[in-house]
Amino acid sequence: MDRLVAIMAQLRNRETGCPWDIEQTFATIAPHTIEEAYEVADAIERGAMGELRDELGDLLFQAVYHARMAEEEGHFTFDDVASAIAEKLIRRHPHVFGSPVHAVVSVEDADAQTVAWETHKAEERRRKAEAEGRVASVLDGITPTLPALTRSEKIGKRVARVGFDWPNVEQVIDKMDEELDELRVEVDADDQEKIAEEMGDLLFVVTQLARKLKVDPETALRRANLKFERRFRHVEARLAEQDRTPNRSTLEEMEKLWAEAKRLEREGGA
Repeated sequence: MDRLVAIMAQLRNRETGCPWDIEQTFATIAPHTIEEAYEVADAIERGAMGELRDELGDLLFQAVYHARMAEEEGHFTFDDVASAIAEKLIRRHPHVFGSPVHAVVSVEDADAQTVAWETHKAEERRRKAEAEGRVASVLDGITPTLPALTRSEKIGKRVARVGFDWPNVEQVIDKMDEELDELRVEVDADDQEKIAEEMGDLLFVVTQLARKLKVDPETALRRANLKFERRFRHVEARLAEQDRTPNRSTLEEMEKLWAEAKRLEREGGA
């Protein structure tokens, strides 16, 4: 870690460093940080452990990069970042480390730990809101810039903890049907603003259905995207064998090749 921090300092050296690295800011680096996190998730999804090692290094470098810029501006250092997360982990795991006033407490299982973790976070949010002179909300702390599906899922989880949730999956499906009917009404009326609003409502309910079914919506959609891409590439490849392209083919022809791709996948997985 010391070597990595030193390399980052050299890259940002105003006289001898890299011109590109020197001119970067928190705002310009943030998109790279997000991209690296997704690349970590992709390597995990594919089980590519060698790539995961490299991607985790890239993600770690992002933390070092932001910390270096903060140090240059006199805010904090990488050591401060590491110390802060270490203290937070100890504070939120009294069943492992104890606390300043209590010995190690017992937590029966992972579900109990989740409850304990959320209790600690809720207390931290309450104290933060109190210091800011406002009423704490169960929705405090949900990052606005999260991917929409992930943020929707987190919102649903938070309000569910205080009892604001559908009792069962069937009721969520009923709500999804209701939202779909409302979307159809606006599509028939050709009201684009209302269509967008109802589409958002439908996506929100679909996300909550995924939550109730214990499916991560981002992962599910990412897999669906990959599946679609894989099948469409098959369509393109088969058309290329005939010296053709999708825009020189009919929908019926492409759907036949799509069905072929699905069949081959099923046979390959059998």
